[in-house]
Amino acid sequence: MKITVFTSNRPRHLYLINQMAKIADEVFAVQECTTVFPGLVKDFFDNSPVMQQYFTYVNQSETNIFGEICFLEKNVRQLALKSGDLNKVSLDILKPALQSDVFVVLGSSYIKGDLIEFLVEHKAINIHMGVSPYFRGSSTNFWAPYKGHIDMVGATIHMLSRGLDSGDILYHAFPKPQKIKPFDLGMMSVKVAIDSLVDRVQTGQIFKIKPEVQDRGKEILYTRNSDFTDETAKDYLENLPDEEEVYRQLSNRDESLFKDIYLG
Repeated sequence: MKITVFTSNRPRHLYLINQMAKIADEVFAVQECTTVFPGLVKDFFDNSPVMQQYFTYVNQSETNIFGEICFLEKNVRQLALKSGDLNKVSLDILKPALQSDVFVVLGSSYIKGDLIEFLVEHKAINIHMGVSPYFRGSSTNFWAPYKGHIDMVGATIHMLSRGLDSGDILYHAFPKPQKIKPFDLGMMSVKVAIDSLVDRVQTGQIFKIKPEVQDRGKEILYTRNSDFTDETAKDYLENLPDEEEVYRQLSNRDESLFKDIYLG
């Protein structure tokens, strides 16, 4: 089996690639790269004092859950791009990666043009780190707890679509109820999403799930990159829920709101 992954270059993205490499004969990793030191280096996010503080928590949690950046497995073929360059690359250049059996997207830029048409036609799977249709857009696993919905920190595994995070839903994935720090909860959500998809691709179960159209009327919040400011980050840091509150909300999650929940 050949698998192509469109992703990025942080430890969580490397984990996805390497986990897929364990179940595939060959993996094509198309990586849109950003700094691996967000908060310290100005890139996709600013490096203001508040962002430095915020991403100190993010980076530590990512290291706790996924370890440091690392080399990829031997059966991975890699194409490294600057973030945002993917839509400028021709399908001819991507051709070796477009002959796979399975296509997975996590953390890429907004895919458009001929590539999105190809991926939609070939039933690519997107891992949206956030719970659609309730929270869509950018940094949704920040906005869910910020708005008081710790129980909606999780992932949506859905069919890739032309619209952002709007494809038909396969299932939702969440960490099990536990006493855990909020930043660790966000990273654990990524791990559960990846582990669940790797398992379901390996067993073939993912191809048997009937997708469900998203009900846009259930949307709570749609956010853009520009909405995540120093002010919102500072407010969140000053009002972080403790582990007891996290556990309370996770334990009271209304599972009827979600599709075919995977708990990990």
